[in-house]
Amino acid sequence: MTDSVMSKAATMEIPINSNGDTGALQEDDSLEQDLQQVMVSGPNLNETSIVSGGYGGTAEGIIPTSSIKGPAVHYNPEFNKRIPVTGLGPNMHHSSSSSSVTAEETTHGVAVEKIEAMRKWSLNTYKCTKQMLSERFGRGSKTVDLELEAQIELLRDTKRKYENVLRLARALTNHFYNMVQTQHALGDTFADLSQKSPELRDEFGYNAETQKLLCKNGETLLGAINFFVSSINTLVNKTMEDTLMTVKMFENARLEFDAYRSDLEELSLGPRDAVAMARIEAAQQQYQVHKEKYERLRSDVTIKLKFLEENKVKVMHKQLLLFHNAISAYFAGNQQQLEETLKQFNIKLRPLGADKPSWLEEQ
Repeated sequence: MTDSVMSKAATMEIPINSNGDTGALQEDDSLEQDLQQVMVSGPNLNETSIVSGGYGGTAEGIIPTSSIKGPAVHYNPEFNKRIPVTGLGPNMHHSSSSSSVTAEETTHGVAVEKIEAMRKWSLNTYKCTKQMLSERFGRGSKTVDLELEAQIELLRDTKRKYENVLRLARALTNHFYNMVQTQHALGDTFADLSQKSPELRDEFGYNAETQKLLCKNGETLLGAINFFVSSINTLVNKTMEDTLMTVKMFENARLEFDAYRSDLEELSLGPRDAVAMARIEAAQQQYQVHKEKYERLRSDVTIKLKFLEENKVKVMHKQLLLFHNAISAYFAGNQQQLEETLKQFNIKLRPLGADKPSWLEEQ
């Protein structure tokens, strides 16, 4: 019983003070110690005891650490100063500052470009507006190519007339389509009545066959007229319109050329000091740039007008011949000639209502 009590007492925790002696520490000292005091004035390994064995072991399990030789552990405040910390400090600050400077320079460069583009556009608009008003009020001179201007005006007049032909041809197509639809419905009605009226079967039958024949020939003529309308539409709204767009670009280039030419003439009449000579040189460069642009577009317009005239003659010769032969064959009742006309121009007929979307597409 006595040995058991003694072994329990031997394995109990033994509090030690800063000198390694057993005893109770004062409460105020333990609460006020900071980390530095604990590491510097704390107990050394050779002043403590290591308890081996569990609860209830013998006193022989206590090994005094005074027998373990070796230096004590001390805190060295200079140790952390010798370890360089990578990724932090001046290098990271320099990298982030460099990236921010680069982003700011890029933003500044874009802003400068936009401002410069806006400045050039405003100056060019001002010069062109001034030149346009001067021409309108008779105060400024204007570069005129009489032959080219006459060809452009002829093209505009031709386009207006062809647009009228296109409008009338579309109206004819719509009216004739409605007439063919009416003939088709009338033929079906005559055929139905010939079956239900025995006393008038022959008369209704003759009329039903006539309306069906007219409807068939009308569909053939509609194919020819639709081809005519499609070709005129391409000529007017694509070929002529493309040429007129080039003409518009040419007219704008002519206005810019005259504006910078007038500006150069005004500067040439002024003083000839160093600042004025620099401005004259810059105006001379701008004048040369717009002169080249004007001449290039004038050449483009001349070439396009020539090719347009040749293309117009070929297209209209074919389409007018088609229209004449188809109309003549239809009203002459010559079904064979009407079909041969469509074969001659490689026109494939589509049944009426083929352009109408199906029920599924409408849904």
